[in-house]
Amino acid sequence: MNTRYSPIEAAFFVQNRKRFTREMTPHALAVFHANDAMPRSGDQTFPFRQNSHFFYLTGIDQEESALLLFPDSPKPEYREILFIRRTNEHLLTWEGPKLTADEAKKLSGIETVLWIDQMDALFHSLMMQGQTLYLNTSEQDRFQTAVPSRDLRFSQQVQKQYPLHQLARAQPILRSMVMIKSPQEVDVMRKAVSITGEAFQRVCETLKPGMKEYEVEAEIIHEFIRQGARGHAYEPIIAGGSNACILHYIQNNAILKEGDVVLMDFGAEYGNYAADLSRSLPVSGRFNPRQGQVYDSVLRTLRMAKQMMVPGQTLQEIQKETESYLGFELYNLGLVTVKNPDHNAIQKFFMHGIGHHLGLDVHDLADRNVPLQAGMVITCEPGIYIREEGLGIRLENNILVTDEGPQDLMVEIPIDREAVEERMNALVRY
Repeated sequence: MNTRYSPIEAAFFVQNRKRFTREMTPHALAVFHANDAMPRSGDQTFPFRQNSHFFYLTGIDQEESALLLFPDSPKPEYREILFIRRTNEHLLTWEGPKLTADEAKKLSGIETVLWIDQMDALFHSLMMQGQTLYLNTSEQDRFQTAVPSRDLRFSQQVQKQYPLHQLARAQPILRSMVMIKSPQEVDVMRKAVSITGEAFQRVCETLKPGMKEYEVEAEIIHEFIRQGARGHAYEPIIAGGSNACILHYIQNNAILKEGDVVLMDFGAEYGNYAADLSRSLPVSGRFNPRQGQVYDSVLRTLRMAKQMMVPGQTLQEIQKETESYLGFELYNLGLVTVKNPDHNAIQKFFMHGIGHHLGLDVHDLADRNVPLQAGMVITCEPGIYIREEGLGIRLENNILVTDEGPQDLMVEIPIDREAVEERMNALVRY
């Protein structure tokens, strides 16, 4: 298999398909496509990244692939069909070998593996036996795109070709599945976290005044690639000084000045799973008293909030309690004039959510209204942003919800102010 990571055992994907098909209506089919190789410019494409939910059901990390599920098919060989790209001499010469049928069977646990150019005729035949078709279009409630995915194009084609069939949405079923991480998934996420932690340690050893923000980014990606990660799980934020008050700052091109704090938000992607870390470091190696005061307020808030990440709580409830606690911290910092400021007063200094689901995507498919359950992985990321002082501090760890209490997957990554300063000054950095 042409990947940098160790594959998850096929039994995981077999179980995922069983869980999905149990939720399908009788005499229904479901189709899932791999992502496109996205065009960049000229004859170039962007680096390929698999559709998260196609991967979740198959373990296949290759373009031009599709999964067809038809659990009520009278022919057992057609109850699960994986279609993959047919290799030819041209592809072998220019791109190297693609998956063989045997390799695809081993990775996915699917016995019937055919070529993608055989899909149309077989799909038509099976549609004549089915009544409903489940389709996998994106249902992220806070994101819309003008670029039609392969799944969406297929959906539009099916509606024209089979107007009397019923269509159903795959993502509500997937949403309830992917929110709960299996032990195998948690193991892969631990690896992504470990690589992210190593990158943070590297930054602690190399950060110095006069560096460009993108030089810090270079240290991070060096460690990611060296340890077998695909790269960044999302566009990294390396924000020095007042740039840290821009929540999604990704230019990463300013000079890091002596006396400033740099806010970093980054995470490795390993095996298609994401880590998501935020740390704030003093560029000169030590926080000044005011920076340390704000840092400690954020750290206390993180520790309060993560203790609430237990089964039965909702993210809305945790957000409300976090804002209430943070209001007291803002008062002690002299940023508000009352101990219990209202929501609008707090929003001036803390304008984002306390956390989100994490997994195959950094903002994983999830229902934020569902109470937390054991097996969910949630970020915990309070922050204080003071534009007038050119100071923004955010701290973020990844929390596994368990019946025994919250388990911090990033507990080994330094976060205490004294530990961070000690790490930064353990070596002569410049």
